[in-house]
Amino acid sequence: MDAEGVLRERLVDVGVELVLSEGTASVGLREIARRAGVSHGAPRRYFPTHRALLSAIARRGFEELSARSAAATAESDAPREKLGALAQVYVAYALERRGMFELMFRHDLLDSGHESGGPDGPRLREATLPMFEHVVELVALCRAEEVGPSAVVTASALWANLHGVAQLWSWGSLPLALGGPDGPGRLVEAALDAHLGPVTS
Repeated sequence: MDAEGVLRERLVDVGVELVLSEGTASVGLREIARRAGVSHGAPRRYFPTHRALLSAIARRGFEELSARSAAATAESDAPREKLGALAQVYVAYALERRGMFELMFRHDLLDSGHESGGPDGPRLREATLPMFEHVVELVALCRAEEVGPSAVVTASALWANLHGVAQLWSWGSLPLALGGPDGPGRLVEAALDAHLGPVTS
């Protein structure tokens, strides 16, 4: 990687640190430049807009989540087990990397087109859609059906359910409702059973 690429990655690194420690609202080009020890104008060479910067940070989050998901599903060939592992990783990532998780799905703040703002920039959607498409495929396999509208709707509902579990757990609402020390793992299993049916022996 050349010096320009190294600096760009350093700016994204600083942005990730800010998102995780202080939240999305704290991330600005000037603050990132200050923390990276570069001139105020330096980030503009790589991120012409605030949305472009946030998109680059979000893309890093999707890369992290994808790597964790791949590692978690490598041990099994069974679709239901793979989907269960993905679901657990998704919620665990949300709770561990809360600021990043919240940013990753705020497409009202992100540039879902060209991340860099130029015609050759990588698209954020190229990092987001493959993960969802994989969930759709696994849902179809679990239900012994073709990939189609039904699998897409079920996968979307499951995703929304898992996202809600993650958010409500992080806000403290679900622990309060459950009234016990258990983590969200049982809720993840319940969500899978609700959308796919319980596992039968």
